[in-house]
Amino acid sequence: MRIAVTGSIATDHLMTFPGSFGDQLIAEQLDRVSLSFLVDDLQIRRGGTAANIAFGMGCLGLSPVLVGAVGDDFADYRSWLERHGVDCTSVHVSELHHTARFLCTTDEHHNQIASFYTGAMAEARLIELEPVAGRVGGLDLVMISPNDPEAMLRHTEECRQRGIPFGADISQQLARMEGEEIRTLVDGAAYLFTNDYEKALVEQKTGWSDEEVLSRVGVRVTTLGPKGARIDRESEPSIHVPPCAELRKLDPTGVGDAFRAGFLSGLAWGMSLERCGQIGNLTATYVLEHVGGQEYQLGKQVFMERFAAAYGAEAAAEVEPRLVCHYA
Repeated sequence: MRIAVTGSIATDHLMTFPGSFGDQLIAEQLDRVSLSFLVDDLQIRRGGTAANIAFGMGCLGLSPVLVGAVGDDFADYRSWLERHGVDCTSVHVSELHHTARFLCTTDEHHNQIASFYTGAMAEARLIELEPVAGRVGGLDLVMISPNDPEAMLRHTEECRQRGIPFGADISQQLARMEGEEIRTLVDGAAYLFTNDYEKALVEQKTGWSDEEVLSRVGVRVTTLGPKGARIDRESEPSIHVPPCAELRKLDPTGVGDAFRAGFLSGLAWGMSLERCGQIGNLTATYVLEHVGGQEYQLGKQVFMERFAAAYGAEAAAEVEPRLVCHYA
């Protein structure tokens, strides 16, 4: 199964605030907030939603096609991704702008305040998917993750015109996009990915009920944080996938991207939706245990031991033959 992952490619600047954002907010003055947080730590990491998803898929043994726009400062990052199995040939390199930047501060309760500088990502709207498909011998699925809004709309429309199944992951761009744009991105998606808050926001902005959204997509996947994930299809019972136990909690940045990486890998292997959700949950747990969306290593033996502990020997026996990790 050939999967292209479109979306942001960025450098993450991750900071830690040793308190609670909520304690600094005055309810009667939320219309004129002026705050500065003294942070304890700064970590600069590779990131971007599409790059994080592609990295995770590569670590699980796939060869995803990364599609996005970067600056001429991408050389080291490209080498890193290619060493982890990611096809970067279709990444557009801007002659004018730097690679995008994500600046995020996380408090002690894992609440986050973030900003995103677009940079070269604005040129993603120039990318056509047909040459990408031609180069790799066709595409079975295009994942449309947060990106330049015009690029997201263009990729979605091209997938419809060319009959390529697509997954919709609007997430961080939900705050910026209007209802009509969101309806365009969601309608007809083979897979719709949100967390539980984004699920409600999609319904609010589109004006569609939960049932109406389900009638317009093939599969709706909702991540629930520490409660795992839920998978829904129209007229079928929901599938709840419980979480995996984490060894520690360091930083939530990129956890949702890693879930999508695991889920898409399961799809590529022909796994059931429940198995896809389980692979997604465990991959996401690895990210939660590290600072940064690409700082983890997947070793097959340990991965399968943790998978079996969370979901049972029978589930592990189905996944184990397909898993090919970069590390022992």
